[in-house]
Amino acid sequence: MLSSLLVESSVDLSFKQLLICIVTSVLLGLLVAWVHMYRNVYSKNFVITLAVLPVLVQLVIMLVNGNLGTGVAVLGAFSLIRFRSVAGGAREITSIFWSMGIGLATGMGFVGYIALFSVIIALFLLLLNTIHFGEKQTVAEREIKITIPEDLDYPGLFDDLFQKYTYSSSLDSVKTTNMGSLYELRYRINLKDSRKEKELMDAMRVRNGNLTIVFGKVSTNREEL
Repeated sequence: MLSSLLVESSVDLSFKQLLICIVTSVLLGLLVAWVHMYRNVYSKNFVITLAVLPVLVQLVIMLVNGNLGTGVAVLGAFSLIRFRSVAGGAREITSIFWSMGIGLATGMGFVGYIALFSVIIALFLLLLNTIHFGEKQTVAEREIKITIPEDLDYPGLFDDLFQKYTYSSSLDSVKTTNMGSLYELRYRINLKDSRKEKELMDAMRVRNGNLTIVFGKVSTNREEL
């Protein structure tokens, strides 16, 4: 079941063997795309790529077929694609690696092997996403912008509140606004309990005279695939 279909006929590939490998690549590619779409943010182009990638990799592996020169050329082509691609998140990289693994296995004829492991990987990923494994339930990282009057001495102004409501806090920047009559403080904090965010904001409003306070998620520079 887990042996290669192509061991005995690495040169003369029958149409039936080729068809089995192609159908397996297509079906498992669709499986990878569907698992990636499950409770995840994605783009149409990316999931289509995941579905097609196993067949393309299978084609390349079958063309190489032990030829060293062709293998080096294929390696160079893959390196070019790698450096021209957009960096994605961990889940995108996992899906791409999974799709390429399917193509490698079907290109070598290990149809039963990759089908079994793909089902196991799919069930495992679905389980982890269903039970929200690894998600932070209460701890939340926040970026806060606080406007205060110029007559307030801002060093240590909110330290007691941060000690009560956060695990850690840091003052990232200070700038003047409104012709120098106001200060804008920018903090980065880790809340102990995200449900007490409003309580912390209300306490800060008492300190800054009910001026503007903005709570937001920490900005990242991650590029989307």
